[in-house]
Amino acid sequence: MPSRTPSPRPPADDGTPRWLRTQAGYAWRFLVIVAAVLVLARAVAMVQLVAIAMFLAAVITAVLRPLVNFLSKVLPRWLSTLIGFLVALATLTGIVTFVTVSVSNQIPSLTEALINGINEIDSLIKSAPRPINEIDITHTGSAIQDWLSDNSGVVVSQVISRLGTLTESLTALVLALFCSIFFIKSGSGMFQWLVDQFHPESARRLSAAGHAAWRAVSGYTRGIVLVGATNGIFAGAGLAIMGIPLAAPIGVLVAIGTFIPYVGSAIALSVAIVVALAAKGVWWALAVIGMIVVIGQIEGHLLQPLIMSRQVKLHPVVVAVSVVAGTLVAGIIGAIAAVPLVSMAWAVFAKLRSLDLAELEIAPEE
Repeated sequence: MPSRTPSPRPPADDGTPRWLRTQAGYAWRFLVIVAAVLVLARAVAMVQLVAIAMFLAAVITAVLRPLVNFLSKVLPRWLSTLIGFLVALATLTGIVTFVTVSVSNQIPSLTEALINGINEIDSLIKSAPRPINEIDITHTGSAIQDWLSDNSGVVVSQVISRLGTLTESLTALVLALFCSIFFIKSGSGMFQWLVDQFHPESARRLSAAGHAAWRAVSGYTRGIVLVGATNGIFAGAGLAIMGIPLAAPIGVLVAIGTFIPYVGSAIALSVAIVVALAAKGVWWALAVIGMIVVIGQIEGHLLQPLIMSRQVKLHPVVVAVSVVAGTLVAGIIGAIAAVPLVSMAWAVFAKLRSLDLAELEIAPEE
């Protein structure tokens, strides 16, 4: 007579409601994920220079790789990579030269305009309902000089600290350029080598997640570069038409500021308001404010939906919260990197979730 396999005993019921056990399971899993993210963030903070360099390398690779892929159709890969970097270097050199020449040519007239603006502000202060007399102004200047004298050591230490930060930034840039050369030339092969080190099932999921992450980061980078260039051209052209000094440098500043969604370009254009106020008066400053509103509308209702909506599938609230959180965690670098990192994480989650759902659909019935 065959022996009967004893049926498993049901777990003891301790009186805990089923819904509470379910929610507790979700809760401890969520806490484990949060702990893992905090440990990862701590580890990244310990090698922040390397993390920044890798992010810059990814940006450079995303921008230059389409050009290199196009050239690789008729040229060797190494030669295409070299040409791509030379084109990028020539473009950056041209922009820096153009901005430098524009600033140097307009410095004398801008200096005179600033002096006139300061005199106008001084007149407004003296004609205010509670005018500030010369004694108050002199006392304020003396107080500033005394503060500088008493805190000269602090000022010097801050300058030295800034020089150290500049050295670290140059180091990160050199490392980013070095890594991006290999990422562009043989990045696919490097990633495939990494995937091949895992079990076939894990390798399949890792490959899918890696490709989804790269599509999100590269698509966002190319999209934000295009939006930034468009904003910079609009801002520079508008300021030049209005005759505002330093139109070209401010346009470049706006293009760079676009990398911080929603607020970056507006903050950059605030410099234009100050310059317009000092150089041409209040009415022209108001005209610049109007131009800022127009550029913001074009970006929000035309450029972002047409260019970025296909690349970043995130709600505007998520984007805003990501920018603020990134700023609190890592300053300006965090504000720039927050949205592409969140977009990458969401793309990986969506891809792995789709794979799990597909496996559930094709799983045989028991």
